[in-house]
Amino acid sequence: MKAGYLQFKPEFCDPDANIDRIKRLVKGKEFDLLVLPELANSGYLFSSFDELSKTSEELPEGKFCKALQELSIDHNGYIVSGICEKRGGKYYNSSILVSPEGKISIYRKTHLFSDEKKWFAPGDTGFSVCDIIDKGKSVKVGMMICYDWIYPESARTLALKGAQIICHPSNLVMPYCQRAMFTRAIENRVFTITANRTGKETNGGNELNFTGGSVIVDPKGNYLHSGSIEGDECIIVELDPAEALNKSITPNNKIFQDRRTDMYSL
Repeated sequence: MKAGYLQFKPEFCDPDANIDRIKRLVKGKEFDLLVLPELANSGYLFSSFDELSKTSEELPEGKFCKALQELSIDHNGYIVSGICEKRGGKYYNSSILVSPEGKISIYRKTHLFSDEKKWFAPGDTGFSVCDIIDKGKSVKVGMMICYDWIYPESARTLALKGAQIICHPSNLVMPYCQRAMFTRAIENRVFTITANRTGKETNGGNELNFTGGSVIVDPKGNYLHSGSIEGDECIIVELDPAEALNKSITPNNKIFQDRRTDMYSL
């Protein structure tokens, strides 16, 4: 499978500019699965609900979602992207999986970070796994968003539901995640693709610096690629999703079969 990430700096409240940049970065690329950053249509540092209203969109009708559908069809590949979603009078920090057949799957962020709690409703979808097709075979893919990584239950739930690849759109500002994805991958024996954004945003007297450094990690904790701290890039690697079906640590230890759930109650 050809899988990877697109790392860039979204323009704040300018979905059209972000669509154009994504199109330029994927031009000429071949991929089966591509992961984009969190809130790739909108940027991140909101200071008013008016900004949210201007940049968010209903799914699947919104123009950013439609543009990703067109890209998915053109490249015959699946795309996962963070997106600012509007639904039923609420705003969600969401991620979508777009298929070349036009199907859209939605995940809404479970663990909101810092001031996100001012703007977004808590995610109500829970963690679920979707089937994509690679070379005629089904591959199970799960989504989580940025700060979800710090809760082991996020990746573990997806892995227990069969995810072979965890797609992780992100707007990371803390320095820990890129190293921590080693643990998330190896403790669940899955591939993880963290697509982070770059750059700085200043708005409403606040400022955030994003850490770039997108990473792809395999089920044994090997970093298949580590991205630059700054700058746009679209990185595609070859990986075999079947590797994530092997949950053995030793001949006598399988990570899920060895779980002692009777001992875990709190």
